[in-house]
Amino acid sequence: MAAADFVEYVARSLADNPDGVSVEVQQDGSAVVLRLLVDEDDMGRVIGRNGSIAKALRSLLKVISNRTGENYVLEIGE
Repeated sequence: MAAADFVEYVARSLADNPDGVSVEVQQDGSAVVLRLLVDEDDMGRVIGRNGSIAKALRSLLKVISNRTGENYVLEIGE
C-alpha cells in the first residue's frame, strides 16, 4: 500500500526513534484508516506545532485519495 508506506516514511524521517514508528491499515466501510503509531517522545515531532505536520500529511493523503480512488483517513496515536 503506497499511502501507508508514504506516511511511515515521513514519520520515520521526523522521529528521533524511527524504530518506534509503525502504520496499521484497517478497512472501515468505504474508508481505509491509516493508524500511525509513534513513541510518546516523538508524538510532538510527528504532529507538529498546532498540528501543522499532521494537517500536511492529511492534505497529501487527499491527493493520493484523488489519484487512487481510495478514501484514506489518518489517525495518530501511541
